[in-house]
Amino acid sequence: MSVTAVVGAQWGDEGKGRVVDLLAQDSQLVVRFQGGNNAGHTVVNEFGTFRLHHVPSGIFNPDCWNVISAGCVVNPGDLLTEMAEIASGGGNCDKLLISERAHVVMPYHLLLDGLDEAQRSTAGNAIGTTKKGIGPCYTDKFARVGLQMGDLLDRTWLSQKVATLVAAKNVVIQQIYQAEPLQAEEVFETLWEQTQQLQPLVRDTLPLVHGALRQNQRILLEGQLGALRDIDWGTYPYVTSSSPTAGGAASGAGIPPHRITHVVGVAKAYTTAVGAGPFPAELHDAVGEQLRAVGQEYGATTGRPRRCGWFDALAVRHAAMLNGFTAIALTKLDVLDALDEIRICTGYRVGDQVFDHVPTTRLLEQVKPILETHPGWHQPTNTARDFLELPVEAQRYVERLEALVGVPIEWVSVGAERSEMVVRG
Repeated sequence: MSVTAVVGAQWGDEGKGRVVDLLAQDSQLVVRFQGGNNAGHTVVNEFGTFRLHHVPSGIFNPDCWNVISAGCVVNPGDLLTEMAEIASGGGNCDKLLISERAHVVMPYHLLLDGLDEAQRSTAGNAIGTTKKGIGPCYTDKFARVGLQMGDLLDRTWLSQKVATLVAAKNVVIQQIYQAEPLQAEEVFETLWEQTQQLQPLVRDTLPLVHGALRQNQRILLEGQLGALRDIDWGTYPYVTSSSPTAGGAASGAGIPPHRITHVVGVAKAYTTAVGAGPFPAELHDAVGEQLRAVGQEYGATTGRPRRCGWFDALAVRHAAMLNGFTAIALTKLDVLDALDEIRICTGYRVGDQVFDHVPTTRLLEQVKPILETHPGWHQPTNTARDFLELPVEAQRYVERLEALVGVPIEWVSVGAERSEMVVRG
């Protein structure tokens, strides 16, 4: 039996989708354990290129069940659009299920997200939210006024509930933000129409998950974003509203923590981030622009240019401590192929004080990176399938990252295709 959690080791956008897509070919179940459509996982395979926001990245294995778990939040309309895109590309969602306990992203969540971010922006403290309603949805979840997917199946009950909820939200929308109110009947009718299409997928998914455990099936737990966006341990307040760590995997998927046998941290060979907040190793020069251009570093959800920087060993070591990584999958090594030299952030400095760990955000905003320099290799890496086929300088770079983080790097991706992966078994 193998239960593997695949989690982000940086600020998100590390390439978790391509890692899950690869590992899912030998799995019977993939469970998306937290988050919503505020982050996308890009998968490139024989069907084409897909940007998955709700649907787990195991969807392209026809023998694999895929579950959107209780820890997730779901925008029904966007999920239906995503399913249609998968079908139009030759895939199918016949083995996709949605937990009846997953929470629903409502239209007022999107509206409030945008209004709140605009207000923050005016005050000069914007977070950089995707405006997908994720934060307000999780807020309602923990305030115990949210809607779960299973609640959508009773028309009479839902109509009354939506009327009550929209009325309460309209008070905030009108009196706090001076914006136009929502029409409860329109919200309900749209939601009910979407529910009719999703109803066959909504069920109690816990028996399926624990049945897979009892049968010793291979299970993947797929997170979104990364450890530095964790609500508790990330660069607060520039974080997501859930826990994208291995601990969050157990809770969100409904699996006892001790049943998780492997934790794979996914890290880019450099670092990227979307949104505001401290990013010590960020590059503001031509090299940063080159990384963005070669790596096609634009958000899968919003299309926003990603901030690019050198590999931050402190950030990944922080993630390793939080998650208990048993291995790391290093992605996009090929993006570094043309660089003359490559740098690694090995510490932070504020005046005479040196940090060898990730401090709180107040201090992290003040630090300067301590960098060490390594030679580039000026050779293509995309044809390598064995570690020794990589240029010697590339091998040394990977080994240095491994030593700094203290976790074995077992996979190195050298391209977007499923086959473009060096496996160090």
